[in-house]
Amino acid sequence: MRTMLKIHWFLPTGGDARRLLDDGASQANRAGTRAGSFRAPTLEYLSSVARVVDGLGYESVLTPTGSQCEDAWVATAALLSGTSRLKYMVAFRPSQLSPVLAAQMAATYQRVSGGRLLLNVVTGSPDAEAHRYGDWYDKDQRYRQTGEFLAVMRGAWSGTPFDFQGEFFTVEKAATRYLPDPPPTVYFGGSSDQAARVAAKYVDVYLTWGEPVEAVKEKIDRLRALAAEEGRTLRFGIRMHVIARPDADSAWRQAESLLDGLSDDVIAKAQATLRGRGSEGQRRLLDLTGGSRDKLVVAPNLWAGVSLVRGGAGTALVGSYTEVADRMQEYRSVGIEEFVLGGYPHIEEAYWFAEGVMPELESRGLLSRADKLSSVA
Repeated sequence: MRTMLKIHWFLPTGGDARRLLDDGASQANRAGTRAGSFRAPTLEYLSSVARVVDGLGYESVLTPTGSQCEDAWVATAALLSGTSRLKYMVAFRPSQLSPVLAAQMAATYQRVSGGRLLLNVVTGSPDAEAHRYGDWYDKDQRYRQTGEFLAVMRGAWSGTPFDFQGEFFTVEKAATRYLPDPPPTVYFGGSSDQAARVAAKYVDVYLTWGEPVEAVKEKIDRLRALAAEEGRTLRFGIRMHVIARPDADSAWRQAESLLDGLSDDVIAKAQATLRGRGSEGQRRLLDLTGGSRDKLVVAPNLWAGVSLVRGGAGTALVGSYTEVADRMQEYRSVGIEEFVLGGYPHIEEAYWFAEGVMPELESRGLLSRADKLSSVA
């Protein structure tokens, strides 16, 4: 039986707009937006996004982590009562939380939400961001810490008091009062060797950023082999943006409009900041374009314009509904089963994708929303 795709969306807890915003150049970018374009991440606005996405049949919303956005645990918990089915993919960094407390929080969240929590464990961090939270570990230490964190968190969910002594955590009789039902699926990404080893041993779904299909296949093949050495299997997802329209020309015009007002100086400064973060995944994305406006189409319908000024997910699928579905089917053919998508602004782009691309995927037998669609409040 063919596994159906899962389509997730993004919750813009750092704010939303019709043009690109970035933590490294946000002030300059925001000053260049059209009057009234920036949308603050108020409870009212985030509730609107969540209700729309819930009604359109998306699986969940990914909520980011970091000082540039609202806290993911608190923000998503505030939205639970306004949605009926939507899951929340809460991102957090293991360096900022006790693994047993995380296990307890997750168990509580599953109970009060009716099982609607997913976890996105984030290890990579710019040094400046890590230091802001009191984390002074180097990259190797952070990934070793993540492995221990996941071992302890899962041990606390085992139903038996769990003892653990490691480099970063030592716990005795770790447990939660109630077990999470179900245990939250753990999502995790990272392109470095350290990240691959953690993923192979501990996580459920490995997330990659939106690279060309062949590069994604190479990652998947590598991770599958590493997981097999651990006696495990992984599922695979991809995090990217999407701009889908009835015709390709309209989609590409919309993509180009996201760059309106971005000067070469702003782009150069953002590129320097992003290059300095020491992230292997970030380097791979930046290398696709070299920071040039003239090299933004890096594969059929894959546009890297977002990577000019934003960290994290830097590419977007751009094209007609049929073209976007074609590209998604290609990713599916190499092992991608989950798509974590987003777009600017997030309400409007959620409608474009759900009304245009999702029916196309359903007609190909790749997606089923029969149990997820509801009226949008």
